[in-house]
Amino acid sequence: MGQNFRDWTSRIELRQLRYLVAAADHGSFRRAAEFLNIQQSTLSRSICQLEHATSMAIFDRSTSGIVASEMGAKVIKMARAVLEQIETISSSNYSSNTTGKLCIGFCTSLSTGSLRAAILDFRSRLPQCRLKTLERSRSRLATALHNGTLDVIISTGQLPSMKCKSQALWSERILIAMPENHRLANREIIYWTDLRGETVLMSRYDPYWEFENLVNSKLLALEDRPTIEHHDVSRSILKSLISMKFGLGLMLESDIGVKVPSIVYRELQDGSGAARVGFSAFWDASNENPALASFIDLLKERYPSLS
Repeated sequence: MGQNFRDWTSRIELRQLRYLVAAADHGSFRRAAEFLNIQQSTLSRSICQLEHATSMAIFDRSTSGIVASEMGAKVIKMARAVLEQIETISSSNYSSNTTGKLCIGFCTSLSTGSLRAAILDFRSRLPQCRLKTLERSRSRLATALHNGTLDVIISTGQLPSMKCKSQALWSERILIAMPENHRLANREIIYWTDLRGETVLMSRYDPYWEFENLVNSKLLALEDRPTIEHHDVSRSILKSLISMKFGLGLMLESDIGVKVPSIVYRELQDGSGAARVGFSAFWDASNENPALASFIDLLKERYPSLS
């Protein structure tokens, strides 16, 4: 990377790594600074110092924002790993009056639905157990599970390049979100073929792969498919774009707990009924955390037909 690894890492501060990851996540120095509640000049200067220390351009800059360079992407990946490990170390000093700790990663919403209910049930059974939650992409959750940062992941689909135990859980209906005055808003049920000619916004956060596969499988003819626009934002930000009439959006049932003004949700169907996507729990079989065993037992109790 242009300099001896030990030489330049000795001059890097954790604050710089946090700024770096925030900039990568938001694709903009301005948006990252707003998120961190700091001056844009402070963040920009910090990243420039980091680029000087590593003798590389971590970001390619343009009028439309920033994109990680090829080598910069590797530095950002290492920065994420360092911050996640630091967070794990700092959170390990929990009070002695607790009966353990459970770290849950997920790719869904906690506003309503089955995961929210399962966590509330677990807290009522083990009120002294400390709970930590982490929402990330599936690939990052898999990394965190592999390095021990997480105890269990609740996600759709399968984990990338990860061998672990799994337990099938619940499924959720796929809904279409739209502005309240959209031409389809007066219908109680929307069919996939009704999306022809529409623009569908998709977050690059999970489970967008399942959403894209559904669109392609339900609408085989290219001319019947909507125009898909990808946005590197969370589903909560996607809802704001939908309310601003940028397009429609596919959502899970658990997403509708947080209300956004001027958005309505309708069920998507085809000839066989509502489209659904399944969730599963994933964990490392070698993890001997008693809190994890209790949580898995609870999930199996709540979903016995899937055990």
